[in-house]
Amino acid sequence: MHAELVALVISVRDEPMVLASGSPIRLPAGPLRSDQPSLQNGVRDFAKEQTGQQLGHVEQLYTFADLGRTHEASRTISISYLGLTRPSDDSGWLPLYTLLPWEDHRDPAASALAQTLRRRLSEWAQQAPRGEKSARTARADHLFGAGSQPWRPELALQRYELLWEAGLVAESASAETCSEVESLTGEAMDVDHRRIVATGLSRLRTTLQYRPVVFELMPPMFTLGHLQAVVESLAGQPMHKQNFRRVVEQQHQLVEPTDEIDHSTGGRPARLYRFRREVFSERQQVGTKLPLPRPR
Repeated sequence: MHAELVALVISVRDEPMVLASGSPIRLPAGPLRSDQPSLQNGVRDFAKEQTGQQLGHVEQLYTFADLGRTHEASRTISISYLGLTRPSDDSGWLPLYTLLPWEDHRDPAASALAQTLRRRLSEWAQQAPRGEKSARTARADHLFGAGSQPWRPELALQRYELLWEAGLVAESASAETCSEVESLTGEAMDVDHRRIVATGLSRLRTTLQYRPVVFELMPPMFTLGHLQAVVESLAGQPMHKQNFRRVVEQQHQLVEPTDEIDHSTGGRPARLYRFRREVFSERQQVGTKLPLPRPR
């Protein structure tokens, strides 16, 4: 038995990006070293060594330890962490939504895919034993927003786990259906790394509702339009422009205007803002939050 650290490193350019490479695609991972004073310091140092990225916000996600989850005969314990960093021009970044293509509802194609998956899940539910059909249907309707039920962005992990259970992702598809499933929901990642991506996306979407960790992804100065675009990209849903601006500007402890103007917006010059210094020094305590789209 041995232990490893797995780093889910997220940045945002025009859309959320994940550090991943290889075939099959895998997240940065390496052995847990005994000389590290803490796991969090270990993952920061590991990410810096492996990727050259200096992480801002870091938090532990989950420990994966099921027997047989890797290709090795012995048990591997994988301790996964989420780390946020600002954009860089380094290679090795993949668009997050190519790994979870049903999660970006800014894109009509993703919304259409979610509807297709709802139909496939309905067929899967009807194949269940009599006593399980209604439970499967209710679960799928809840997670994929069927009927009057809202689409809840923070349930990304639960949606991935349901698709895995239904054989609708390549990691769990049979050999006969793997190619067809990959064309629908994307290619498989190594072992359970796509589950780690879904875990991190759920955690990040939840955290954004009560802590402004998005500042770890932003440049020192930004327009409110840029901030909205980053939040929308993480939530995977569009937001009303004026509502977003009003809520942000009302939270005086979150951002403050600068004297700088951005003339590169392609339209009217836009005021540049910055996060208040207290947000950086009190990142664990600040109670303000960024407006997220309401369930619809």
